[in-house]
Order: sequence, then structure tokens, then C-alpha cells
Amino acid sequence: MKKYMFKRILTSLFTLLVILFLLFILMRLLPGSPFHDEKLTQDQRMALYAKYGLDQPIAVQFFYYVKNMLKGDFGVSYSISQNTPVSQLIRTRLPVSIRIGGAAAFTGAILGLILGTAAALKHDTLWDCLVTAISVIGVSVPSYIFALALSYTLGFKMGLFPMLYREKQAFYSSVLPSIALSMFAMASIARFTRSEMLEVLGSDYMLLAESKGISGASLIVGHALRNALIPIITVLAPLVVDLMTGSLVVEKIFSIPGVGSLLVSGIQSNDYNVVIALSFLYSAMYIGIMLVVDILYGVIDPRIRLAKEGD
Repeated sequence: MKKYMFKRILTSLFTLLVILFLLFILMRLLPGSPFHDEKLTQDQRMALYAKYGLDQPIAVQFFYYVKNMLKGDFGVSYSISQNTPVSQLIRTRLPVSIRIGGAAAFTGAILGLILGTAAALKHDTLWDCLVTAISVIGVSVPSYIFALALSYTLGFKMGLFPMLYREKQAFYSSVLPSIALSMFAMASIARFTRSEMLEVLGSDYMLLAESKGISGASLIVGHALRNALIPIITVLAPLVVDLMTGSLVVEKIFSIPGVGSLLVSGIQSNDYNVVIALSFLYSAMYIGIMLVVDILYGVIDPRIRLAKEGD
């Protein structure tokens, strides 16, 4: 297992380095300039390029960028917030996106597991049809539609929650966007849980467990749900990253100062350092989550752990 994890970590680090290099090249190939002020002359633009080292060869720029990045320095913003460290911009916005996205992922996962398990246990009943309908709606309807509906009903009509994000009411302001973002995760997890649970419930080892006198919650949680969790975790992992890195439209609807809006602003203004840093952060979070999933595989299913130890 240790040898396997060591290989996975090395592969992940190499993958991140390749991703960073590709991001670096692609951003330099984009048309336009981060210094797009019409008042600037060509000489002034060239002076700014020289000031920030953008006139050097890409290989040299990449070397110094990686060197500084290892120290926690992602450069400065060229246009969004001129000369402000990118790490500072991310540090002020990322916690908001993580808090809202984390709440959405947790809520969606728990509700999805409950609904999917209940639908499998009540197969071909009215409850099963209801959960299936909820899952189809949750997957089909975009999160911003739920966000607008929640904002209008619970925010505007009933006044239960703020319609716009407020720093002084961070908890209450996070409820509606978290619910809106959780709908897709809940629907996806419910569908996969139902499907996997139906397959597991009809398997031979479940009949063997029942013949040993195991029943009730011990049978469902300890045997059925545990064996159904592996494909569910595989689906949940990328959803967690997507939710925790923010949803641009939902952030716009509730005026949330998250990283989603920062990324779009960086792309629109060709702010290289902001775009590269956020894209790299997304990649690192995704790869990190997949490493955690690999570990969870071994915890959930001992057969996988033994197979990895034998590698």
C-alpha cells in the first residue's frame, strides 16, 4: 500500500507540473495583453512587460514562476488589482467558496445517500418513483434556476434569508446558495446509490449475510451500503471539487465574493497570474481529492487494500 501511494504521489506531482507548464504556455498564446489600458503607449507597454519579466523567453519565465511558486509566491495581479499579490486575492476569496461549496457537498452527499438507499429498499413503489423524479429534476435543471427560485421565494417573498451575500451574516447568507449548489450533487448521488444498492441487495453475499442472521441496520449499513460506496465515492470526488471551487452563476446571483468570479475576471482581463494560479489550484484540489479516494478505497474494501499491498 505504501509503495502504491508513493507512486501515486509522484505521478500526481509530475501531472501538476505538466498542467502548470501547459497553462503557462496557453496563457501566453492568448490574444491581447494584460495591460489593455488605451491610454498606454507601445513604449509604456513594453516597459511594463520588462518590469514584470514578460519580455523574457517562456522557458525562463516558467523556471522563475515555479521557483517562486514553491515559496508560496504566485506573482502579482496585472490588472484586476494592480500589484496586489495573487495569493492575497485567493486567500480572501477562497474560504468563502470552500465554506459554501463544502456545505453544498456535505448536504448533497448525505441527502443523496438517504434518498438513494430508501429508493432501493422501496424498489418499484411510489417512494422509488418520487426519488427518481427528484433525481431527474436535480440533474436536468441548472443550479442557477434553483438559486433564482430560492432567492425569490425564501429571500424576497418570505424574507427568511438574505437575497445577497453579507459578510456580517455569513452563515445565513450561505444557506440559499449552498442549497442551490447541492441539488445536482444530491440528485447524482441518489441515482448512483439507488443503482448500486439494487445490485448489491441482489448479490449472493447479501443472501449469505442474511442466512447468518444479520438483519436491519447492520445488514444495510455494514454490508449493502459499504459495498455500494466505492462507485459512489468515485462520482462524489469531482463533484466536491466543483462545488468547493465555486459556481460563477450562483456567485453572481447572490453577489458572493468567491474564486469563481475572480477567475472569470482574470480571463476577461488577461491577468495571467490570476488565471494560472486559480487553474493550478483547481487541478491540485482535484488530484488531492482523487488521492484521498484511493485511500478510502482501501479502507472501505479490504480486498483493494490487500491487492495494493501486493503490488
